[in-house]
Amino acid sequence: MSIKPINSILFVCLGNICRSPLAEGVFHSVLSERGLAGHIRLDSAATSGWEVGSAPDPRSIAVAAEHGVDISGQRARKVLQEDFSRFDLILGMDRANVRDLKALAPQAARQRVHLYLDFTTGAARDVPDPYYEDRQAFASVYRMIREASEALAKRLEANVSPTSGQASSTM
Repeated sequence: MSIKPINSILFVCLGNICRSPLAEGVFHSVLSERGLAGHIRLDSAATSGWEVGSAPDPRSIAVAAEHGVDISGQRARKVLQEDFSRFDLILGMDRANVRDLKALAPQAARQRVHLYLDFTTGAARDVPDPYYEDRQAFASVYRMIREASEALAKRLEANVSPTSGQASSTM
């Protein structure tokens, strides 16, 4: 069975101010380090509408900046129906996000929705929401996201055709 190439990825969490903007920024950084930036369209969104238009949480901005990643220009948005056709891969940060995404997704797009750590590292674990936690929780989430981003980039890199610059169909 042929699987559609991965040319676009949407990272999703509850409010799109802590985990998913961090995942978008960190993954972009990892792609840049590997010379793959510009080959894959990235975005992030929320399953809720609570924070639409808000900048990422200052603690996410700070932990990203400590590692040379600037996410300060991102703004929260809610997942839209068209996202299910615009993105080849939709990665929820936790099981509740995945459940909500699959409930919103048209039947044909549900196979595009995955739990981020399960898809990237094979660990069927949630990226915990650090919103009500301390700065250390944000640092821990950054490390989880960085590890998952490295694994995802390696997986995609192995599938990039040197002639086309596009991901192949083995994802």
